[in-house]
Parts: sequence; structure tokens; C-alpha cells
Amino acid sequence: MPYYTRLGEVPRKRHVQFRRPDGALYSEELFGTEGFVGPSSTLYHIHPPTQVTGWKKLYDTKPEYVEVEIMRMRHMKTAPMKPHGDPVDGRVVVLGNSDIEMALCVPATSMDYHFKNGQGDECLFIHYGSGTVYTMFGALRFHPKDYIIIPKGTIYRMEFNPLGEQDRPKGVSAADMPFGKFIAFETANASHFGPPPRYVSKATGQFLEHAPYCERDLRIPELPLTFDQRGEFEVRIKARDCVHSYIYSYHPLDVVGWDGCYYPYIFNIDDFAPIVGKLHMPPPIHQTFEGHNFVICSFCPRVLDFHPEAIPIPYNHSNIDSDEVLYYVEGNYKARRGIESGSISLHPQGIPHGPHPGTVEKSLGKTYTDELAVMCDTFRPLFPTRAALLLDDPHYPESWRADHFAPGEQRDSKDQGPVNTWT
Repeated sequence: MPYYTRLGEVPRKRHVQFRRPDGALYSEELFGTEGFVGPSSTLYHIHPPTQVTGWKKLYDTKPEYVEVEIMRMRHMKTAPMKPHGDPVDGRVVVLGNSDIEMALCVPATSMDYHFKNGQGDECLFIHYGSGTVYTMFGALRFHPKDYIIIPKGTIYRMEFNPLGEQDRPKGVSAADMPFGKFIAFETANASHFGPPPRYVSKATGQFLEHAPYCERDLRIPELPLTFDQRGEFEVRIKARDCVHSYIYSYHPLDVVGWDGCYYPYIFNIDDFAPIVGKLHMPPPIHQTFEGHNFVICSFCPRVLDFHPEAIPIPYNHSNIDSDEVLYYVEGNYKARRGIESGSISLHPQGIPHGPHPGTVEKSLGKTYTDELAVMCDTFRPLFPTRAALLLDDPHYPESWRADHFAPGEQRDSKDQGPVNTWT
């Protein structure tokens, strides 16, 4: 996390006596990473955080990947997905590897429990919907286009507001999307989501002047913070590729105060300030977060290249070390045909990819793009799940099979002379 903060009541020094109003000591917890040498926060609980019972396994979470020996470009249309489960157990993994998993979620119900991911960090991108994530660090109110970064080990409950008709995609009913839709990235290798190091001062951890976003753009936890209640409260913990159920005899969000540099936060993609250039800039300028062996990028509305002879859409490229996944949020993605809101494209390392035939000429002279998309580039191959195959467009790999002709001239499949079908 980029900077130190605190919320609630904390003693003046760490590891000293800090007493409740009834005279008993608050329970101090160091919530840290990398064996005491990574980012951490110190929390003060009303009750000892170790007082839990239960520990029963509920279900497995390890994804089953298919077609692992097939390398082809893929297009998944996620708009038809039906609501399923709650904001945690309703997540459907579609792509993944040993470093990161990507899931989709259209929740049908609310959470009646709290959740802790003890296996990895989570990055949730809210496409539709709003609500509040109640965490042990405080409340985070979320809205469409928010990235919610939830560090490993954070106890939380995600509560969506009912979705109004005006807030759903056109033609989608309340039965098909009662609360919203989001995509979830989860680290699978114990790494953490963080800002690109090139945008952060090595001396202070502060965002630098050329960074496309900064501390002011981050929304951090706020009140309400403390829930002082007795009873039976279920906390489901993900670890060892399973979700386990534990029972607390008090509300798990019983923290009265904390401080440190390890906590959840929100960044809205509309606050990303795109870097533009005279000629086409490569995808790293869109980078927003990264972990070990992957990056997350934000393709946002922006001014296009301003050289008088610029080609403003991406050139063909062989990113031979990376698989590239794009989730299309809204706008007109000018390099692709047949893409719609909610589409996911996968272009694997080993196959050159680039603009669809015809889109280069159509882009000439354009000065602005309204595209909005979230990208994940990985440095190991990504594999689909069976759920991904159900969303797959089998014709996508064929969509590049068109010849390259001068403007105003395009030949038909039988090469019977020029036809003026260019638009």
C-alpha cells in the first residue's frame, strides 16, 4: 500500500497497554506480510482474534483447467451469464494459471457470513452495481468502475444495493441482474497487488509526478469501523484450495482502531490519467497494478496520437512472453470487430495479434477514443475452465482471415475482382 494511515483509536506506542472502558486490555494484532519484513498494520480488537471454533471444510476452490494443450485466440461473451450465488461463492473462474485466477460474478443473493481469503489478494472490478464492503479496517463504499483491492487475510462482507433499472444494461431484467456484476482477479502465488514500481519513489514510497494516478485518487476505509456484538458469526476462510467455516462468538469486525500500510482501498478507473503520445504508445503506459508474473492495465478514454500520419490503433505485435486478456467495459474498441460490453478476449503468447482487417484504415484521422477496458497480462500461459468454454465464440480465431487491400478495394472470397464494400 502506498502510504501510512490510521483509523479509530490506537495507543501512542505499539505493544503497550491499551485498555477497554471496562478495564480489560484490547487485543493487539500485527497484521503483516513477508514474515515481519513486509507491509503491515497493527489492529486493536475488543476480543482476542484467536477465539474461534468450528473449522469444517465447505467446498473445494481449485479450478479445473481444460484444453491446456490448445493454443488459440479466444473470445468469451459474458453478457448472457445468469445470476448465481453470493459475491463470494458466486464467482466463476474462467481463466487462470499458477500466478493468477480471473473470475466473473453476477450475484443472486447477499452474503449472510463474513469471508477471509487466506490464499491470495483480490482485485475486484465493479462493472455494474454499488454497495459497501464492510472490513476489519472499516467500510469501503463502492460504485461502478471501481477497483477494490482486498489484501490477503482481510475479513470482509460485501453488500450490494439492489440495482435500479436505469443502472442495468439495456434490456437486462432484475431477474437477470438483481445486484450487479464484477470481475475478480486473485493472486495464486502469494504475491500482492501493488502499484507499478516505476511510478513510486524508492526513497519514500510516494507516487511520482509522472504516475497516471496518485494517493489522492485512492479511497481508504472509513467509519463505521467497530461492531461490538455477541452471538454466533460465521467467517468463511479460503485456504489450501478450499473454503472452511469458522464460528466466532463475537462480531468479527470488532476492531476499535488500527494504523499501518496494509489495508484495503478503492481506485476508480475514471481517475486514471492516460499517458498519450505523438505516436502510438505501448500497453505498459496503461499499467495500474502488478503482482508477481502479471500486470493489470486500464484502457481509458483518451486523446489519440497526434502525428499527422499516425496510425492511432495498435500495431500487430508478438508479445512472446505474455498472454493478454481484455475485459471490455464500454465504448467503441476500434481495433476489434464483434466485441461488445462484457466481452473477454484472450490472445496467447506465441501467436501475433493486432487489429482486425479493415480497422487500421478506418482509424486514420481519429483524434479520440472512448474505449474502456481492463487488461491482465500474464507471464505464464492462461488456461480456460469449462465455464469459459460455455461462453466461447468459436468463430473468433477466423475473424482475422481477410485479405489486406487498399482503401476502396476489397476482393471477395473467390477473387472475382474488386468490390466497393469498404466503409
